[in-house]
Amino acid sequence: MSTPRRGPGRLVANFDSASRFPRVHEPSAKDRLTTWRRSQPRTPPLERRTVKARGLDFAVWTSPPVPGTVPLVAINGGMIYGHDLLWPTFSPFAAGRQVILYDQRGRGESSAPPGARAARIEHDALDLRALREALGHPQWDVAAHSWGGGIALLAAAHDLDGVRRIVTFDAVGPTSGWLDSLHARALAFLLAHERRREYEALATLDPRMLRVEDAEAHAHYSRALYPAWFDDPTAMLAPPPLALSDTGAAVAARLRREGYDWRATLATLRAPTLLIHGEQDVVPVAEAAALAAILPRAHLFRVPHCGHMPFFEWPAKVFEAAIRFLDA
Repeated sequence: MSTPRRGPGRLVANFDSASRFPRVHEPSAKDRLTTWRRSQPRTPPLERRTVKARGLDFAVWTSPPVPGTVPLVAINGGMIYGHDLLWPTFSPFAAGRQVILYDQRGRGESSAPPGARAARIEHDALDLRALREALGHPQWDVAAHSWGGGIALLAAAHDLDGVRRIVTFDAVGPTSGWLDSLHARALAFLLAHERRREYEALATLDPRMLRVEDAEAHAHYSRALYPAWFDDPTAMLAPPPLALSDTGAAVAARLRREGYDWRATLATLRAPTLLIHGEQDVVPVAEAAALAAILPRAHLFRVPHCGHMPFFEWPAKVFEAAIRFLDA
């Protein structure tokens, strides 16, 4: 690892691609993932409960408590999906702490808010503090992926004393500029990797349809986009099932239609944050660098030869880094 560079109000770590993540003679991402999973203990059971918060019933799952540790809440991305996107993927965290997963409002088994079409990502962010308080935790850590990273950072900015540390995996950027070119970047990526069939499936869809609250359109587009999230397609698992959520579609459509700029809010965040980001992600690693420049106590972990799912392509490396950071 190279010597960290210090900038105003942040710490950004650079990792040597050639020495730390050699590409030549490396096993495939599928082989790395298989080897990693075989080395892990048995996935712990989850207990389901219903938690009332902000007038809604949230479906919450918890791994067994680990006395003397701070629990970890996991926030999935995708906007339309439930907690199962991150389980058992995030089960390595449960070896050292209790992991809490939940379905966001109007997704999975959690109840939808009245007037789902008025839903906003800020509502999802405010739910986190309410859930923490309802569960009786004075403080917790947060781990989140993709759009869940945006929810996590916004939530922590509104719960400064309740969030101790944050780890994000390929979080969205601090402003919405990356969204405008996501479709074109995904198509170019699939072509460059000679994934013609996946390219053609995505090319038939018009991203402008995501600017309206159409749950089926968002579900079909998410499945078509799925192959573009992987630098090494051997790590690609079966695509997630079609998930129909009027609430999630409304949140996603509003963000695409109106854009967003969270820079002023995120600048107030105090919690140390580890930003893990694949260098080949179609959500550019520059977005993670932009977050690192804004967040007062951020560390950027760039993962070479990796797309949007580092926990599938380089699980040993990223979980080691994440757990080390959370245990500090």
